[in-house]
Amino acid sequence: MIFRRLVPAVLALSFAATPLLAHGPGTGPNGGVRVGAGHYHAELVADGTPAVALYLSDGSDKPVQAEGFKANAILVVDGKAQRFPLAPAGGSRLAGTAPVAIPKGVKGAVQITAPDGSSAQAKY
Repeated sequence: MIFRRLVPAVLALSFAATPLLAHGPGTGPNGGVRVGAGHYHAELVADGTPAVALYLSDGSDKPVQAEGFKANAILVVDGKAQRFPLAPAGGSRLAGTAPVAIPKGVKGAVQITAPDGSSAQAKY
């Protein structure tokens, strides 16, 4: 009898705790904001200049070679969307130059296309 009451209570607690275990935004190893993007983690590094870098890693936080990837950034600066491409720049980095300076902590999204044609979106 006690077992029948205990099992539903334990299950309810485990489902209630699930959202707390989600992997939210954090600081990546390059000092940028790292978020989940499909099967990858994407770290956006912006430092107040037009130069922007995006570092890719897998679910285990191991760098993923950026060769063959492409991305398009849509970042909001002073209320206006700034759109520009990012291309492989060696190692796990994609880089691009925005039409304006991109501040640290900028909001927006990056659409990432993998070499196999699959795509993912990173929201900042």
